[in-house]
Amino acid sequence: MSSLSRRRAHIAMVGVPAVSHVLPSLEVIRELVARGHRVTYANDPAVRDLVAGTGAEPVTCTSTLPVADNDWPDDPIAAMELFLDDAIQALPQLHAVYDADPADLYLYDIGAYAARALAESQGRPVLQLSPTFVAWKGYEEEVSAQLWQLPGAEGYRAKFARWLSGNGATTTDVDAFSGRPARALALIPRAMQPHADQVDTGAVTFVGPCLGERAGSWTRPSDADNVLLVSLGSAYTRQPEFYRQCLAAFGDRPGWHVVLQIGKYVDPAELGEIPRNVEVHSWVPQVAVLEKADAFVTHAGMGGSSEGLSAGVPMIAVPQAAEQFQNADRLVELGVARRIDTAEATAETLWAALTELVTDPGVARRSAQLRADARAEGGTRRAADLIEDMLG
Repeated sequence: MSSLSRRRAHIAMVGVPAVSHVLPSLEVIRELVARGHRVTYANDPAVRDLVAGTGAEPVTCTSTLPVADNDWPDDPIAAMELFLDDAIQALPQLHAVYDADPADLYLYDIGAYAARALAESQGRPVLQLSPTFVAWKGYEEEVSAQLWQLPGAEGYRAKFARWLSGNGATTTDVDAFSGRPARALALIPRAMQPHADQVDTGAVTFVGPCLGERAGSWTRPSDADNVLLVSLGSAYTRQPEFYRQCLAAFGDRPGWHVVLQIGKYVDPAELGEIPRNVEVHSWVPQVAVLEKADAFVTHAGMGGSSEGLSAGVPMIAVPQAAEQFQNADRLVELGVARRIDTAEATAETLWAALTELVTDPGVARRSAQLRADARAEGGTRRAADLIEDMLG
């Protein structure tokens, strides 16, 4: 790869400002910058600091997605239309920057449709960086066909098709454009992919979680026999009653140290008295904590699920929304988790699940194997190598 690395290319990343979509690929961007490439990164100013921290050049592309207040509609078609509307207004912003300074290669998040339209209109190569699972053979029949029967779907598809026909994209089929990238890197363990044996490996490569400097640092207390991390991620964290149940379940348990992340929506005062073995934070360096943890209570977002597998820790999955329910079931199928829905997440059920997980030698064996499998997929360095291959 040395000859390719010495060729300084302009690589553009285009993303959306949801933190769960930004974090998975940050280390790939950092690695590309370290290899000497000029990397520009178009996204909303809300994530500018995250982008700038990689060494990439931030490019302002304002977003209309409701990530600031997490006010997403329950209706899936309405949610999909938010991404389409965001792409429609983002594309002129991208043209204003990249028509005069085109990239040699465009990278894009699954929600950043405008990037693919831009790249196709310029005749430039484009590569999707997927922070979640990808389509498989039969996906359209098993999943998409059900969506297209929902109220509003016909109008959404017609709107998408009109946009494609007038924006210079060469892929004008809605299903192909939105669900079938010509080339993609899946930044997740292959173990988390539904129907992995039906994925087109000519188009998609699983590189596993791309970890690195963003892991941060965290010191495990010297007197902690076991460490438990509790986190519902970045979006669905307005759950004070759940956190109170966690405190009742895990607080003052001999030998256990608990790291509780409560997000930005909950005041610690709402939790009542904090047990001595619990540290409470609005945000923690999750990867760093997981590297030293013995168990993980997670909302089963794809990022958290992938990081949990990569760390080799058993998990209690408490799904909150969207694909998290499917992810939770997959972790259970893999033999490394118990699923407890929020309504059933009492102190008793949480403690019973944790006890079962950490005392089961089969769970420990499967966790260790899945950790090895995830890391063998190559992560950040392999992703950067494959991106440089495209520059050739």
